[in-house]
Amino acid sequence: MCGIAGIYETKNNPYQNMQPHLEVMGKLIEHRGPDDNGTWTNKSCGFAHQRLSIIDLEHGKQPMSEPGGNTVCYNGEIYNFVELREQLKDFYDFKTDSDTEVILAAYRKWGKDCLQHFRGMFAFALWDDANKELFCARDHFGIKPFYYTMVDGVFYFASEVKALLPFLNEIKTDQDALKDYFVFQLYLEGKTLFEGVKELSPGHMISIKNGDISVQRYWEVYYDIDFDHTRKYFEDNLRELIQDSINVHVRSDVPIGSYVSGGIDSSIVGSMATRASKDEVLAFTGKFSLGELYDESEYARALTDKAGIELIERDITANDFLNNIEKVVYHLDYPVAGPGAFPQYMISETAAQHRKVVLGGQGGDEIFGGYTRYLIAYFEQCIKGAVDGTLNNGNFIVNYESIIPNLVTLKNYKPLMKQFFSKGLFGPLDERYYHLIDRAPTLKKEVKWGEFSSDYSPMDSFKRVFNGNNVGKESYFDKMTHFDFKTLLPGLLQVEDRMSMAHGLESRVPFLDKRIVEFAATMPADIKFLNGSLKMILVDSMKEELPDAILNRKSKMGFPVPFNEWSKNELKGMILDVFGSQKAQNRDFINNKAVLEDLQEEMSFGRKLWGLFSLELWEQQFHDKQTYYKNLIK
Repeated sequence: MCGIAGIYETKNNPYQNMQPHLEVMGKLIEHRGPDDNGTWTNKSCGFAHQRLSIIDLEHGKQPMSEPGGNTVCYNGEIYNFVELREQLKDFYDFKTDSDTEVILAAYRKWGKDCLQHFRGMFAFALWDDANKELFCARDHFGIKPFYYTMVDGVFYFASEVKALLPFLNEIKTDQDALKDYFVFQLYLEGKTLFEGVKELSPGHMISIKNGDISVQRYWEVYYDIDFDHTRKYFEDNLRELIQDSINVHVRSDVPIGSYVSGGIDSSIVGSMATRASKDEVLAFTGKFSLGELYDESEYARALTDKAGIELIERDITANDFLNNIEKVVYHLDYPVAGPGAFPQYMISETAAQHRKVVLGGQGGDEIFGGYTRYLIAYFEQCIKGAVDGTLNNGNFIVNYESIIPNLVTLKNYKPLMKQFFSKGLFGPLDERYYHLIDRAPTLKKEVKWGEFSSDYSPMDSFKRVFNGNNVGKESYFDKMTHFDFKTLLPGLLQVEDRMSMAHGLESRVPFLDKRIVEFAATMPADIKFLNGSLKMILVDSMKEELPDAILNRKSKMGFPVPFNEWSKNELKGMILDVFGSQKAQNRDFINNKAVLEDLQEEMSFGRKLWGLFSLELWEQQFHDKQTYYKNLIK
């Protein structure tokens, strides 16, 4: 719903050039909110806001201030704002119908505990005038972004890193984050690829008063497993929670749409949103016309035919890639896992021509266990259990006999399995999963490992998350899904946010509702992962929403992109130019000469080439344009 940025001189001293600097920040994120803009300042603090008008189109202008009181600058949606407004109406004199004002009212009533009452996606900064304190927070799951840096005692924040770059003394690569990228194609524990810039972690808040900065967690998901209830209990309650979430996610003063990929998650959302919305829902999907491996639109059509939704399809081509990939990397701020951001950008462009709000299925895989690598990991664990005679130990039973019928889904993952099974079979659970997702072994020639001055090991960050105290020691499945929930999901949500907001489009994700996530965390692993069937509890709960073509399919690929196919043909010239420039050939940490030597070796769905290609484009977009960003505030 918007873009936010701000400046705070933490010693409460006057900040010179506040207004022009805020205008620069707003200009760099104006794509996030093309409908309106505004600024607010006092002597030491200021906010900039770019508005995408969704709720209370006339009176929801920001930054929003109380008369003589607090001021908020906010991005997102508080979906339960109607209920909160009713709860607070006798306490607070509302002047608008916006959810923004509900944040001010909730803070006035509950202080920082207001976060315990919000249900939605949000990132906001609130100036508490009475206490002379800046209070910032990010939603439970990281749906909406919040980046910050401290330079010479000044705290800068923004929805996107690019709005912070003019204030950095130098644009440098964070070496620890780069190591994370080579291993995970993600960044762990709040790191970003820009040295000195941090990401506020999901479920966290920042308070700054009298120069003291405090970062605290306000929410966590706990895997307190419920072994007392039946599978039907979980199915019935899950169905009700999803319906309730859909009902509040369609609240909007403008018509909505839905992404429909042909998979389970987006199909459920699209089908249910059609019934819940007061307006007609449009569906959007993308495809590559290169055969069935890259075209899943028949499944999207099966869903829209069943649900009675108009489907708008986007045929995505290599020319689209050539014309847009630099824009994709610019909007992303830094490279991310897999090339899926590119088709997401193209589909969002199409959707934005018809709608301002679109719903998607993000979160289903991490909450309910939808990734094929979980099956690979359990396959190995079953072999270990059979050898050790421990198959029936514990409360999480997935044995090799029950898992065999589902192993056919591993057909396209033989290269990954070959690599995985070559390293330390039957070791500790954390090390096994690390080896399963570790991409660094494929980068021995391409990365100049000896140039890193830091002794940081991504394994350390990995273990802290994987072995968190909020997850039981017994369940391999819960540990795997929890790690992805805390790391991969925020990375995917970055893509969801940036690729939609690049076109002034708001993307909502109904599976990421606090009630759904907390309830799913109580489910025993063999309820979610019955006999090795991925997301079985979700499928069984919501099968009435799905056509047979989707219910019976075994081939869901997760929107594969023919980047590696194109790299040998249509994109070959571009790729040679990107890696072959003089600057590219002399990068710190990267040996792009080795990249060029191995171009023909990449497998169809391998990610090595993409990871290095997007990294080099990032270098060109940000490192090579330092002077441009510095000159913006001169």
